[in-house]
Amino acid sequence: MVNPQIPNNTGAIGRLCVNAGASLHIIKPIAFEIDEKAVRRAGLDYWSKLDLHVWENIDEFFLNNKITNNAHFATTKTDRPYFEAEFKEGDFIFFGSETAGIDEKILNRFKSQTITIPMTNDGRSLNLAISTGIVLYDAIRQNYTSFKEV
Repeated sequence: MVNPQIPNNTGAIGRLCVNAGASLHIIKPIAFEIDEKAVRRAGLDYWSKLDLHVWENIDEFFLNNKITNNAHFATTKTDRPYFEAEFKEGDFIFFGSETAGIDEKILNRFKSQTITIPMTNDGRSLNLAISTGIVLYDAIRQNYTSFKEV
C-alpha cells in the first residue's frame, strides 16, 4: 500500500493478508496512526499475526527490495486487466492511496507492469480493500499448488 489514507481499509487489507499468507508493505506517508483503534478494529485480532513492513517512503522501499518483473501496479490508468498478468510467488502488488492512486512517475516507470480491474463507465473506482482482495486472490489462484503448502 502506497500512502494509505483510510484506517478501515488498511485494517481490512491486513486481515486479508493474514488469511492469504501474504506480507503487507505500507509505504509512508500514512494519513493515520498505524496502531489507531480503527485499524485494530478492522483487522480484529489478526493485526498481531500480520507480516507487516513499514517504509518511510517509496525510495526506501525500492532501495531495499529488488523490483524487476516481479511487481504489478494496480491503477485505473491502464487498459491491461489484472487477469492477463502472470503472478508468481514472491511478487509485489502495489496499490496506491484511496484518493490519488499510485504516483504517475512510478506508473510511467513500470508501464508494462500496470494492471487494472475492469469496471463499467458508471463507476470511478472500487474500494481499496475490495480491489486488493480481487487481485490477491487471482494471484493465489494462479499459484494454488504452492499456496496449499503454506
